[in-house]
Amino acid sequence: MSQNADQTLEDFDAVIIGAGIAGLYLLHRLRNLGCSVCILEAGSDVGGTWYWNRYPGARFDSESYSYGYAFSQELLDEWNWSEHFSGQPETLRYLQHVAEKFDLRRDIAFNTRVSSAHYDDLRRDWVVKDEHGGARRARFMITAIGGLSDPYIPDITGYASFSGMSWHTARWPHEPVDLSEKRVAVIGAGATAVQLITEISKNIGHLTVFQRTANYCKPLRNGPIDAETQARIHAAYPDIFKKCRESFGAFMHEFDPRSAFDVDDEERQAIYEKLWSEPGFAFWFSNFNDIMRDRAANETVAEFVRAKIRERVNDPKVAALLTPTDHAFGTKRVPLESGYFEAYNRENVVLVDLRATPIKEITATGITTSDASYAFDVIILATGFDAATGAHNRIDIRGENGFSLKDKWSSAPQTLLGMQSVGFPNMFIVGGGPQNAASFCNVPRCLEQNVEWVSDTIRYMREHNLTRIAATPEAEAAWAEHVDETVSETLIPETDSWFMGANIPGKKRGFLLYAGGLPTFRQKCDEVAAQGYVGFNLD
Repeated sequence: MSQNADQTLEDFDAVIIGAGIAGLYLLHRLRNLGCSVCILEAGSDVGGTWYWNRYPGARFDSESYSYGYAFSQELLDEWNWSEHFSGQPETLRYLQHVAEKFDLRRDIAFNTRVSSAHYDDLRRDWVVKDEHGGARRARFMITAIGGLSDPYIPDITGYASFSGMSWHTARWPHEPVDLSEKRVAVIGAGATAVQLITEISKNIGHLTVFQRTANYCKPLRNGPIDAETQARIHAAYPDIFKKCRESFGAFMHEFDPRSAFDVDDEERQAIYEKLWSEPGFAFWFSNFNDIMRDRAANETVAEFVRAKIRERVNDPKVAALLTPTDHAFGTKRVPLESGYFEAYNRENVVLVDLRATPIKEITATGITTSDASYAFDVIILATGFDAATGAHNRIDIRGENGFSLKDKWSSAPQTLLGMQSVGFPNMFIVGGGPQNAASFCNVPRCLEQNVEWVSDTIRYMREHNLTRIAATPEAEAAWAEHVDETVSETLIPETDSWFMGANIPGKKRGFLLYAGGLPTFRQKCDEVAAQGYVGFNLD
């Protein structure tokens, strides 16, 4: 930015983009440091993911009591989750409650989508502009926009010509949608689609699911929380958060230290049955410690799940289409479900295999594949997100000397600790960017770590009269090497998934997350801070 930039902009110590889980906590923390802060939020309310994703069946797959904020004992004491795995409406109410309790809304500008954020080299601060023409200046600019917040709309010929209703699941209408008499298409069969299809298939005119890849879905086993269990949860909060803090994925599960081959076939099968009967991600994250590293060990788990799927689908041909065989278990996001496979036993639910008969075009009346035409009233895109980098790329972010973050990340995402990037001083990325543990774990627990590290860094800078923090190229390169080393020890790179950016045409394939686990990630971050922020230049 030039020296003649507008000097009359409203000044803040920090501007935060996004009023989701991370943004709200960050606002609270920075306020307590005495910082002047504002959040710019594209939506009309708080909630982030839980504001935008209102599709039927939306819920999280972390245990509710492991998902909420841990920073306030008073908040923990007064809030009771109604289900073990809360649905979107309750989760949104919770975040609204948090915003009210801590009086956060007065520092949030709603319906304010950020269009650009440019670093001023001379003033060592950021100018952040929104689509309405508003602008704010701040020492620190922090993105808290979520790793899965940029909906991917596939480039299908004729999509704009469809005369019926159509939307992406992440932009589900706020008003009620009645599908009971509608002919509905769902394109996609990932985690979101699994939740959606399960729910809408219960009361729908006719449903056609267009599936590209079958998934290893595992029963969620949700249920209400009774008063006795509620009391036990409240008493156990210290242990719950300690367990999450120490576990690989920040869930209430930890891998079995044994190999899948340390036991015989009969005992292994019994262990799998036990884990299968448990709620949540226990089957994934409490399994043998080599299932994500050893192909033979993984195959024992994969075949167990395949057998479970075949048992639940009446038509053997449909069952075969729903049974994954092209990737290892856990190398894609494992959807948790509550009756998904039974949906395909309904007479008014049809499955179309896009690998065999790809979509050629969307017409005014429906969808045409390579072998048939289908008429629809509604087309729903459950086509996922441009993960980690997509939401950042939609903002014109420019660092030193006008250098574009989108251009920098076009070949490969590059960060230090997933929270800063060389060439973009005083810009922090909380949770939603690449190479950060927060995109590959129980999200609020990892966001908590991110927020606390960033806010502690800002406190350190204020206490030492420092005005600029910038990652060094050497440290950024070392972090990239560490990220690659950790994932190379797993089976994840063998599979095309959003973990690898492979769901977006033209996006360079590469691991977008951090596979070293939360304890290691926290240790790395704490070591950097303890050594005076080694790897960063502060002045």
